[in-house]
Amino acid sequence: MATRTTVALEDDLDGGPADQTLQFRLGTVEYEIDLNARNASRFRSQMAPFVDHARKAARGARGPARPASVRQHSAGIRAWAKEQGIAVSDRGRIPASLIEQYEAATKR
Repeated sequence: MATRTTVALEDDLDGGPADQTLQFRLGTVEYEIDLNARNASRFRSQMAPFVDHARKAARGARGPARPASVRQHSAGIRAWAKEQGIAVSDRGRIPASLIEQYEAATKR
């Protein structure tokens, strides 16, 4: 038996079918919006005066630095894991399963 999954984009403004997903960033927050061709054109035309006067941001090899609160949270998870005898690296991404264990144990 075969299973077929269909993903249909819905225009986030008017609820009809969408043709594309536009991505943009404002400040430190990245956004995505699904729009039909007409609404995408409106979005681009309304952004045009700002884009025309803007400069492209330089992209470094690394993304923005993580806030201190995030680093402290990661350090807390690593310390907890080590106390529990769970192997965890001192650097890099913490596995989602370990974060879930930590949150369940600390009721976060």
